[in-house]
Amino acid sequence: MYDKIIIAEDLGSINEGILQLAKKLQIEEIDQVQYCEEAYLKIKKAFQEQQPYQLLITDLSFKTDYRPQQINSGKELITKLKEEHPELKIIAYSIEDRKAKIEQLLKKGIEAYVCKDRNGLVELEEAITQTANNRTYLSPQIQKIIATKADFEIEEYDIYLLNNLAEGLSQDAISKQLKAKNISPNSLSSVEKRVSKLKIHLGAKNTYQLIALSKDIGLI
Repeated sequence: MYDKIIIAEDLGSINEGILQLAKKLQIEEIDQVQYCEEAYLKIKKAFQEQQPYQLLITDLSFKTDYRPQQINSGKELITKLKEEHPELKIIAYSIEDRKAKIEQLLKKGIEAYVCKDRNGLVELEEAITQTANNRTYLSPQIQKIIATKADFEIEEYDIYLLNNLAEGLSQDAISKQLKAKNISPNSLSSVEKRVSKLKIHLGAKNTYQLIALSKDIGLI
């Protein structure tokens, strides 16, 4: 079992529930923070002092308030920490159940993904136990989501379209750019159809929302 963990969660009641679970598992040192940036700084300091945390349990979404933050989401926190300290084990504990976002986090190397629902603490206990034994864990409903074959798969072509839309290019301009680079399909109608499919896949009502959602789940 772990000796030292840190919990990043901005809701006090949930923070308390995880704290009690950690105590039940007889984890000796448990730190709690309500901001992603605070979690990052504590983890960095612990590594520098050669007294590292072994596990981070973090939510993905944090409400913004008066306090300016450079790291505003659990996804950003996970990304930075997995790049800088890949040995740190991470459990994402969230209500987020979009397949694309879950897959992005799994690609970043998190050890577990637990749904924050009525069985959340039971599954979180299992996740802590499994990851302490160098195994991975996914909530049953997450396993089902991951196993579901999507009718639409994101490709490199889509990432190219999304990046150009995010830079402010019109679909007509993107079509011309594709033709100049000999990338197919490159007709305006092809670009429009693909962007339309991306909106449906990500649940976006318009191009602005499509870009925002794409950034949120780490596609761009």
